[in-house]
Amino acid sequence: MSANESILNCDYMSFSEAHPGYPISELPDWIQENIETAKVYGRDNKCVILADGRKYHLDNKLNDITGRDWTLFINSVFTTRYPTSGEESYAHKIRRIHPSPKPPQLMRELIEFFTKKGELVFDCFSGVGGTLLGAAMCERKAAGIELNSAYIEAYKNAADALGLTQFPVFCGDALSTLEDKNLPTEQKISLMLIDPPYMNMMSKPKTGGDALALGSDMPTPFTDDIHDLGNMERETFLNSLKRAVELTLPFIKFRGYVVVFIKDMQPKKKQLNFLHSEVAEKINELPNVYYKGMKIWADNSAKMYPYGYPFCFVANQIHQYILIFRKEK
Repeated sequence: MSANESILNCDYMSFSEAHPGYPISELPDWIQENIETAKVYGRDNKCVILADGRKYHLDNKLNDITGRDWTLFINSVFTTRYPTSGEESYAHKIRRIHPSPKPPQLMRELIEFFTKKGELVFDCFSGVGGTLLGAAMCERKAAGIELNSAYIEAYKNAADALGLTQFPVFCGDALSTLEDKNLPTEQKISLMLIDPPYMNMMSKPKTGGDALALGSDMPTPFTDDIHDLGNMERETFLNSLKRAVELTLPFIKFRGYVVVFIKDMQPKKKQLNFLHSEVAEKINELPNVYYKGMKIWADNSAKMYPYGYPFCFVANQIHQYILIFRKEK
Protein backbone atom coordinates (compact mmCIF):
# COMPACT_ATOMS: atom_id res chain seq x y z
CA MET A 1 0.00 0.00 0.00
CA SER A 2 1.40 3.42 -0.95
CA ALA A 3 1.70 6.31 1.50
CA ASN A 4 -1.07 8.18 -0.33
CA GLU A 5 -3.40 5.15 -0.21
CA SER A 6 -2.66 4.85 3.50
CA ILE A 7 -3.66 8.49 4.01
CA LEU A 8 -7.07 7.98 2.47
CA ASN A 9 -7.67 4.73 4.37
CA CYS A 10 -7.29 6.47 7.73
CA ASP A 11 -10.30 7.54 9.78
CA TYR A 12 -10.80 10.70 7.77
CA MET A 13 -14.26 11.79 6.70
CA SER A 14 -15.17 12.39 3.08
CA PHE A 15 -15.55 16.06 2.16
CA SER A 16 -19.15 15.66 1.02
CA GLU A 17 -20.10 13.93 4.28
CA ALA A 18 -18.37 16.51 6.48
CA HIS A 19 -19.58 19.58 4.58
CA PRO A 20 -22.92 18.88 2.91
CA GLY A 21 -24.09 21.87 0.90
CA TYR A 22 -20.63 23.48 0.82
CA PRO A 23 -20.29 25.83 -2.18
CA ILE A 24 -17.86 23.68 -4.15
CA SER A 25 -17.30 26.43 -6.73
CA GLU A 26 -15.49 28.45 -4.04
CA LEU A 27 -12.79 25.79 -3.68
CA PRO A 28 -9.57 25.86 -5.70
CA ASP A 29 -9.88 24.16 -9.09
CA TRP A 30 -7.50 21.37 -8.09
CA ILE A 31 -9.82 20.38 -5.24
CA GLN A 32 -12.99 20.70 -7.31
CA GLU A 33 -11.50 18.29 -9.83
CA ASN A 34 -10.97 15.70 -7.06
CA ILE A 35 -13.88 16.47 -4.78
CA GLU A 36 -15.30 12.92 -4.94
CA THR A 37 -12.20 11.48 -3.25
CA ALA A 38 -11.28 14.47 -1.06
CA LYS A 39 -11.06 13.78 2.68
CA VAL A 40 -11.09 16.12 5.67
CA TYR A 41 -9.59 16.01 9.15
CA GLY A 42 -8.61 18.23 12.06
CA ARG A 43 -10.65 20.58 14.21
CA ASP A 44 -13.99 21.31 12.52
CA ASN A 45 -12.84 19.09 9.61
CA LYS A 46 -11.39 22.10 7.80
CA CYS A 47 -8.16 20.43 6.63
CA VAL A 48 -8.68 18.96 3.16
CA ILE A 49 -6.39 16.25 1.80
CA LEU A 50 -6.36 14.61 -1.63
CA ALA A 51 -5.22 11.12 -2.60
CA ASP A 52 -1.86 12.49 -3.82
CA GLY A 53 -1.19 14.17 -0.47
CA ARG A 54 -1.97 17.76 -1.46
CA LYS A 55 -3.50 19.73 1.41
CA TYR A 56 -5.62 22.84 1.78
CA HIS A 57 -7.29 24.61 4.71
CA LEU A 58 -10.83 25.89 4.32
CA ASP A 59 -9.96 29.02 6.31
CA ASN A 60 -7.43 30.05 3.67
CA LYS A 61 -8.86 33.37 2.45
CA LEU A 62 -5.60 34.49 0.82
CA ASN A 63 -4.90 32.07 -2.03
CA ASP A 64 -5.69 28.76 -3.72
CA ILE A 65 -2.34 27.00 -3.26
CA THR A 66 -1.42 23.83 -1.37
CA GLY A 67 0.16 23.86 2.07
CA ARG A 68 3.41 22.60 0.57
CA ASP A 69 3.50 25.39 -2.02
CA TRP A 70 2.80 27.92 0.74
CA THR A 71 5.85 26.69 2.64
CA LEU A 72 8.03 26.86 -0.46
CA PHE A 73 6.89 30.41 -1.26
CA ILE A 74 7.72 31.90 2.14
CA ASN A 75 11.41 31.07 1.66
CA SER A 76 12.91 34.55 1.89
CA VAL A 77 15.53 34.01 -0.83
CA PHE A 78 14.96 32.49 -4.26
CA THR A 79 16.79 32.32 -7.57
CA THR A 80 15.51 32.13 -11.12
CA ARG A 81 16.89 32.05 -14.66
CA TYR A 82 14.01 32.87 -16.96
CA PRO A 83 14.80 32.56 -20.69
CA THR A 84 14.81 35.70 -22.86
CA SER A 85 14.24 33.90 -26.16
CA GLY A 86 11.88 31.27 -27.47
CA GLU A 87 8.39 30.35 -26.32
CA GLU A 88 9.29 30.34 -22.62
CA SER A 89 10.42 33.99 -22.79
CA TYR A 90 6.80 35.13 -22.90
CA ALA A 91 7.23 37.65 -25.72
CA HIS A 92 10.44 39.11 -24.31
CA LYS A 93 11.41 40.27 -27.81
CA ILE A 94 8.39 42.60 -27.67
CA ARG A 95 8.78 43.63 -24.04
CA ARG A 96 12.53 44.30 -24.26
CA ILE A 97 11.94 47.92 -25.29
CA HIS A 98 11.77 48.43 -21.52
CA PRO A 99 15.26 48.38 -19.95
CA SER A 100 14.22 46.09 -17.09
CA PRO A 101 10.99 44.21 -17.84
CA LYS A 102 9.81 41.88 -15.11
CA PRO A 103 9.26 38.26 -16.21
CA PRO A 104 5.52 37.47 -16.31
CA GLN A 105 6.31 34.03 -14.80
CA LEU A 106 7.78 35.73 -11.73
CA MET A 107 4.79 38.04 -11.37
CA ARG A 108 2.42 35.10 -11.77
CA GLU A 109 4.11 33.33 -8.84
CA LEU A 110 3.61 36.36 -6.61
CA ILE A 111 0.04 36.86 -7.78
CA GLU A 112 -0.86 33.22 -7.12
CA PHE A 113 0.26 33.57 -3.50
CA PHE A 114 -1.40 36.90 -2.72
CA THR A 115 -4.72 36.41 -4.52
CA LYS A 116 -7.42 33.91 -5.38
CA LYS A 117 -8.76 33.15 -8.84
CA GLY A 118 -10.85 36.02 -10.20
CA GLU A 119 -9.47 38.65 -7.82
CA LEU A 120 -8.02 41.97 -8.95
CA VAL A 121 -4.34 42.91 -9.25
CA PHE A 122 -3.26 46.54 -9.77
CA ASP A 123 0.00 48.05 -11.02
CA CYS A 124 0.34 51.84 -11.26
CA PHE A 125 3.82 51.56 -12.84
CA SER A 126 2.87 48.83 -15.27
CA GLY A 127 5.67 49.33 -17.83
CA VAL A 128 5.41 46.68 -20.53
CA GLY A 129 2.89 44.71 -18.52
CA GLY A 130 4.74 42.01 -16.60
CA THR A 131 2.18 42.19 -13.78
CA LEU A 132 -0.80 42.25 -16.13
CA LEU A 133 0.49 39.34 -18.20
CA GLY A 134 1.19 37.38 -15.01
CA ALA A 135 -2.38 37.99 -13.82
CA ALA A 136 -3.85 36.76 -17.11
CA MET A 137 -1.69 33.62 -16.92
CA CYS A 138 -3.39 32.57 -13.67
CA GLU A 139 -6.97 33.69 -14.29
CA ARG A 140 -6.91 36.87 -12.25
CA LYS A 141 -8.13 40.30 -13.30
CA ALA A 142 -5.79 43.28 -13.57
CA ALA A 143 -5.58 46.99 -14.29
CA GLY A 144 -2.67 49.37 -14.68
CA ILE A 145 -1.37 52.89 -15.12
CA GLU A 146 1.64 53.70 -17.29
CA LEU A 147 3.21 57.01 -18.29
CA ASN A 148 4.92 55.79 -21.48
CA SER A 149 2.43 55.06 -24.28
CA ALA A 150 5.04 53.00 -26.16
CA TYR A 151 5.23 50.63 -23.18
CA ILE A 152 1.44 50.26 -23.16
CA GLU A 153 1.49 49.38 -26.85
CA ALA A 154 4.23 46.81 -26.22
CA TYR A 155 2.13 45.26 -23.45
CA LYS A 156 -0.88 44.97 -25.74
CA ASN A 157 1.23 43.43 -28.49
CA ALA A 158 2.73 40.94 -26.04
CA ALA A 159 -0.70 39.97 -24.70
CA ASP A 160 -1.95 39.41 -28.25
CA ALA A 161 1.14 37.38 -29.17
CA LEU A 162 0.61 35.16 -26.12
CA GLY A 163 -3.13 34.84 -26.58
CA LEU A 164 -3.77 36.41 -23.17
CA THR A 165 -6.54 38.72 -21.99
CA GLN A 166 -5.75 42.42 -22.45
CA PHE A 167 -6.47 44.39 -19.30
CA PRO A 168 -7.14 48.16 -19.14
CA VAL A 169 -4.13 50.44 -18.75
CA PHE A 170 -4.63 54.16 -18.20
CA CYS A 171 -2.00 56.31 -19.91
CA GLY A 172 -0.73 58.98 -17.54
CA ASP A 173 1.49 59.54 -14.54
CA ALA A 174 0.53 57.54 -11.49
CA LEU A 175 0.00 60.35 -8.99
CA SER A 176 -2.14 62.60 -11.20
CA THR A 177 -4.21 59.65 -12.35
CA LEU A 178 -4.80 58.39 -8.83
CA GLU A 179 -5.53 61.87 -7.48
CA ASP A 180 -8.17 62.26 -10.19
CA LYS A 181 -9.53 58.84 -9.16
CA ASN A 182 -9.08 57.57 -12.71
CA LEU A 183 -8.54 54.02 -11.51
CA PRO A 184 -9.71 51.75 -14.34
CA THR A 185 -11.56 49.24 -12.13
CA GLU A 186 -14.83 48.74 -10.27
CA GLN A 187 -13.65 45.80 -8.14
CA LYS A 188 -11.70 46.06 -4.88
CA ILE A 189 -7.97 45.43 -5.31
CA SER A 190 -6.58 42.32 -3.63
CA LEU A 191 -2.97 42.96 -4.58
CA MET A 192 -1.08 46.11 -5.55
CA LEU A 193 2.03 44.72 -7.26
CA ILE A 194 4.48 47.38 -8.44
CA ASP A 195 7.98 47.65 -9.81
CA PRO A 196 8.50 51.43 -9.75
CA PRO A 197 11.50 53.20 -11.27
CA TYR A 198 14.29 53.12 -8.70
CA MET A 199 14.45 56.93 -8.40
CA ASN A 200 16.85 58.51 -10.91
CA MET A 201 19.22 55.56 -11.38
CA MET A 202 18.50 55.34 -15.11
CA SER A 203 18.53 59.09 -15.77
CA LYS A 204 22.07 59.60 -14.48
CA PRO A 205 25.11 59.47 -16.80
CA LYS A 206 26.71 56.03 -16.84
CA THR A 207 30.08 55.59 -15.15
CA GLY A 208 32.71 52.89 -14.82
CA GLY A 209 31.60 49.38 -15.68
CA ASP A 210 28.13 50.47 -16.78
CA ALA A 211 29.56 52.85 -19.36
CA LEU A 212 31.93 50.17 -20.65
CA ALA A 213 29.20 47.56 -20.79
CA LEU A 214 26.78 49.82 -22.66
CA GLY A 215 29.43 51.47 -24.83
CA SER A 216 28.25 54.92 -23.76
CA ASP A 217 28.12 57.16 -20.72
CA MET A 218 24.77 58.66 -21.78
CA PRO A 219 21.81 58.35 -19.39
CA THR A 220 18.95 56.03 -20.39
CA PRO A 221 15.82 57.44 -18.67
CA PHE A 222 12.45 55.73 -19.01
CA THR A 223 10.92 59.06 -20.12
CA ASP A 224 11.77 62.76 -20.06
CA ASP A 225 8.64 63.56 -18.05
CA ILE A 226 9.15 65.42 -14.77
CA HIS A 227 6.36 63.31 -13.24
CA ASP A 228 8.31 60.12 -13.90
CA LEU A 229 9.60 58.69 -10.61
CA GLY A 230 12.66 57.64 -12.60
CA ASN A 231 13.67 61.30 -12.89
CA MET A 232 13.30 62.18 -9.21
CA GLU A 233 15.91 62.73 -6.54
CA ARG A 234 15.82 60.50 -3.48
CA GLU A 235 13.49 62.37 -1.12
CA THR A 236 11.03 63.37 -3.83
CA PHE A 237 11.01 59.80 -5.10
CA LEU A 238 10.36 58.32 -1.65
CA ASN A 239 7.50 60.71 -0.94
CA SER A 240 5.98 60.18 -4.39
CA LEU A 241 6.10 56.40 -4.04
CA LYS A 242 4.49 56.62 -0.61
CA ARG A 243 1.82 58.91 -2.05
CA ALA A 244 1.06 56.44 -4.86
CA VAL A 245 0.41 53.71 -2.29
CA GLU A 246 -1.61 56.07 -0.10
CA LEU A 247 -3.85 57.10 -3.01
CA THR A 248 -4.46 53.46 -3.94
CA LEU A 249 -5.32 52.33 -0.40
CA PRO A 250 -9.03 53.26 -0.54
CA PHE A 251 -9.37 50.88 -3.49
CA ILE A 252 -7.57 47.99 -1.73
CA LYS A 253 -9.62 45.52 0.26
CA PHE A 254 -9.08 44.97 3.99
CA ARG A 255 -6.10 42.64 4.40
CA GLY A 256 -5.12 43.17 0.80
CA TYR A 257 -1.41 43.35 0.04
CA VAL A 258 1.02 45.89 -1.40
CA VAL A 259 4.12 44.28 -2.90
CA VAL A 260 6.99 46.47 -4.10
CA PHE A 261 10.13 45.60 -6.05
CA ILE A 262 13.16 47.74 -5.25
CA LYS A 263 16.91 47.63 -5.80
CA ASP A 264 19.72 49.28 -3.84
CA MET A 265 22.20 51.65 -5.38
CA GLN A 266 25.90 51.05 -5.00
CA PRO A 267 27.35 52.58 -1.81
CA LYS A 268 29.12 55.91 -2.28
CA LYS A 269 31.76 56.93 0.24
CA LYS A 270 29.91 56.91 3.60
CA GLN A 271 26.44 56.74 2.00
CA LEU A 272 25.09 53.21 2.34
CA ASN A 273 22.31 53.66 -0.25
CA PHE A 274 20.04 50.99 1.26
CA LEU A 275 17.14 52.14 -0.87
CA HIS A 276 15.04 49.09 0.01
CA SER A 277 15.21 50.00 3.70
CA GLU A 278 14.27 53.62 3.02
CA VAL A 279 11.29 52.55 0.89
CA ALA A 280 10.11 50.08 3.56
CA GLU A 281 10.28 52.74 6.26
CA LYS A 282 8.54 55.35 4.10
CA ILE A 283 5.57 53.18 3.10
CA ASN A 284 5.31 51.80 6.64
CA GLU A 285 4.58 55.36 7.81
CA LEU A 286 1.08 55.05 6.37
CA PRO A 287 -1.22 54.45 9.37
CA ASN A 288 -3.06 51.36 8.14
CA VAL A 289 -0.21 49.75 6.18
CA TYR A 290 2.07 47.27 7.91
CA TYR A 291 5.39 45.91 6.67
CA LYS A 292 5.26 42.10 6.79
CA GLY A 293 8.69 41.12 5.48
CA MET A 294 10.56 40.60 2.24
CA LYS A 295 11.68 38.14 -0.37
CA ILE A 296 15.03 38.51 -2.10
CA TRP A 297 14.99 37.60 -5.78
CA ALA A 298 18.28 36.71 -7.47
CA ASP A 299 18.10 36.89 -11.26
CA ASN A 300 20.72 34.52 -12.64
CA SER A 301 19.98 35.64 -16.19
CA ALA A 302 21.46 39.08 -15.42
CA LYS A 303 24.66 39.94 -17.24
CA MET A 304 27.82 40.05 -15.14
CA TYR A 305 30.55 42.66 -15.52
CA PRO A 306 34.01 42.94 -13.89
CA TYR A 307 33.13 46.03 -11.88
CA GLY A 308 36.05 47.43 -9.91
CA TYR A 309 38.64 45.20 -11.58
CA PRO A 310 41.54 45.22 -10.81
CA PHE A 311 41.36 47.77 -8.02
CA CYS A 312 38.51 47.15 -5.55
CA PHE A 313 35.37 45.20 -4.78
CA VAL A 314 32.18 46.38 -6.50
CA ALA A 315 29.22 44.00 -6.33
CA ASN A 316 27.31 42.73 -9.34
CA GLN A 317 23.84 43.36 -7.94
CA ILE A 318 21.77 40.59 -9.52
CA HIS A 319 19.23 40.62 -6.69
CA GLN A 320 16.22 42.76 -5.93
CA TYR A 321 14.12 43.14 -2.82
CA ILE A 322 10.42 42.32 -2.86
CA LEU A 323 8.90 44.29 0.03
CA ILE A 324 5.57 43.04 1.36
CA PHE A 325 2.98 45.15 3.17
CA ARG A 326 -0.60 44.48 4.23
CA LYS A 327 -3.54 46.82 4.65
CA GLU A 328 -4.92 46.43 8.16
CA LYS A 329 -6.97 48.46 10.61
